[in-house]
Amino acid sequence: MRTIKASQFKAKCLRLMDEISRTGEEIVITKNGKPVSILKPYSTVPKTLFGLHKGKVKSKDDLVESLDISWDAESCNSTKNFCDLSHC
Repeated sequence: MRTIKASQFKAKCLRLMDEISRTGEEIVITKNGKPVSILKPYSTVPKTLFGLHKGKVKSKDDLVESLDISWDAESCNSTKNFCDLSHC
């Protein structure tokens, strides 16, 4: 995270705001060597998490294809021992 003195920030404020918006980087603004503020890009909180990563996550596997595993849900018996519950 970059730091900048308040006097430098005052002189370059608009340019820094454009840069932060473009890069997403945060800048700590200091006064007398102590941090007093953080300049960071504006972001909103989504109303719902449903669809938050739509178009960002890709799978190379077929997520609905059968795994060819034989098991009995009632007795928790599996041919490949995928069930690891203590009551099985």
